[in-house]
Amino acid sequence: MNPINHVAIIMDGNGRWGLKHKNSRNAGHKEGLKTVEKIIKETIKNKIKYLTLYAFSTENWKRPKKEINYLFDLLEVFLKSKIDDLNKQNIRLKIIGFKKFSKKLNKLLELSEKKTFKNKKLQINLALNYGSKFEIVNAFKNLCKNNDKINLKNMNKYLLTKNIPDPDMLIRTGNTKRLSNFLLWQLAYSEIYFEKKLWPDFNEKDYNKILNKFKKIKRNFGKI
Repeated sequence: MNPINHVAIIMDGNGRWGLKHKNSRNAGHKEGLKTVEKIIKETIKNKIKYLTLYAFSTENWKRPKKEINYLFDLLEVFLKSKIDDLNKQNIRLKIIGFKKFSKKLNKLLELSEKKTFKNKKLQINLALNYGSKFEIVNAFKNLCKNNDKINLKNMNKYLLTKNIPDPDMLIRTGNTKRLSNFLLWQLAYSEIYFEKKLWPDFNEKDYNKILNKFKKIKRNFGKI
């Protein structure tokens, strides 16, 4: 059976769920947080060490300002109310992305990372203001700036996921089949699972079904 060390998730469908059930996209984002908590618990049960969640992309700035403000307010409330609990559970929080938020939110993100830095049970990588193309270009610029030899090892050194193993699998909910500029370099050999359910409807049973599928497949990595 294939071991699972790192799961990456594109949590798609919050807005559509909100419009369908509450006539409000924001209601879907709020409901989606409940799914996040369920999946974190299930990830720990399965003894998976890394969980990367795509929370806000560089392209998401194109959304209505009210929705963006609500998302960041929701994130602030979540961190303030849950970071101590995550810390007690031995969970580390790491932000992957380019921190261009309010001073208040930046400070809260930095505090959350610092508070949980030494934790080992699970590392949650929260992709905020993240775009893979920009990440790769930025890594290449830094590689050239430092006159490092151009090779895979040195490229990995300058990625935002430095010291984090590549995902074994990617799960995308919401019945959309694309990568949306997420971990394009890191997902080169990841297994990809597209789930029809919207993120707030995704549950532990759905998650474990995908994990069990992964464990049974044959992974060749170019070999026969």
